[in-house]
Amino acid sequence: MKIQRIVADLTVADLPAAVQEHVEVLGLDVVMDHGWIVTLADADGHQLSLMTTDASVPVNPDVSVFVDDVGAAHQAAITAGVEIVHPLTAEPWGVLRFFYRDSSGRVINVGSHA
Repeated sequence: MKIQRIVADLTVADLPAAVQEHVEVLGLDVVMDHGWIVTLADADGHQLSLMTTDASVPVNPDVSVFVDDVGAAHQAAITAGVEIVHPLTAEPWGVLRFFYRDSSGRVINVGSHA
């Protein structure tokens, strides 16, 4: 399994205001907007995601890690004995993902694009 990118996920109360702040302060551009999550990026591909409430899971992730083989990552999480917060799921927006909780209580979204 190879990590393709890691993106911080910040939970915000007012998504449009948070997007505007980060666009103005950091000069980032909106590269994805699903209404409940917006991903911002610069020209070099550095990314930041802002979200209100996850669309299909009752807990928001702290970070998203995109990998080339999410099945292998899922098996590694099971083998490691970490808590699976959201099972391996093909989401309607084209991402195959699962969430696990690490030993510090952080929720990690691991996925790959279909």
